Amino acid sequence: MEPVRQPDPDLLIDFDNVTVRRSGHTLVGPLTWQVELDERWVVLGPNGAGKTSLLRMAAADMYPTSGTAVLLGETLGRTDINELRPRIGMSSAAVAARVPLDEKVGDLVVSAGYAVMGRWREQYEDMDTDRAVDMLESVGAEHLSDRAYGTLSEGERKRVLIARALMSDPELLLLDEPAAGLDLGSREELVEKLGDLASDPDAPATVLVTHHVEEIPPGFSHGLLLNEGSVVAQGLLEDVLTAENLSKAFRQSITLDRIDGRYFARRSRRLGRHRSNRNR
Repeated sequence: MEPVRQPDPDLLIDFDNVTVRRSGHTLVGPLTWQVELDERWVVLGPNGAGKTSLLRMAAADMYPTSGTAVLLGETLGRTDINELRPRIGMSSAAVAARVPLDEKVGDLVVSAGYAVMGRWREQYEDMDTDRAVDMLESVGAEHLSDRAYGTLSEGERKRVLIARALMSDPELLLLDEPAAGLDLGSREELVEKLGDLASDPDAPATVLVTHHVEEIPPGFSHGLLLNEGSVVAQGLLEDVLTAENLSKAFRQSITLDRIDGRYFARRSRRLGRHRSNRNR
């Protein structure tokens, strides 16, 4: 019998050789990945790369078929996930789909402190409502507090859901394609707010899933690049995010530029030629 691994208190995510299979198809893995305190990770890859499945496992919403998944010092399959999940903040399309359209934004955010969706008969103290206001302010959405969720634009909804994810003061923040479906202006506003959050030393460790390098906020430190559930590269973002690695992951020749701390990618006109201008 193999000895039980002792959790490392500095690791919020500690996945050791994990694999997720469904109906005979491998969605993720085998994959080993660790996220430490204060790190800001980007998980990047094409459709079907396994990004969302990996994030669901990091949210304690999916168990590995094999390998060991440790979250916040607790091993999945050997802990009460109802106690674990409130320590993880999550913003995703699945969460958005559960929000009643007539729910007031302030109630939607404050209710996250009790791990419920929307306000019912529970009572909140002033410190709870004050924190909800602070979380909305942190994403530039304090003026939306009295609005119904269904009246918000897509960009406003994204910011409100991130405020909700932060409400419980999570140790780990997971953002699944937060800029998906946004127009250019809304995307840039959200990227700026996420960059501010990334630079805040009191903010939780963060994992952001995206398809597009243009959606990576300044201040993110690490990257995990996937293709068909397997790791193409992982580590410091500037080492992972190269034209060569992106070309492998997306299986076409990619040109990558870095301008003022932001990344921009496009398909190369000449196949086989990759360049990465890091310091323009």
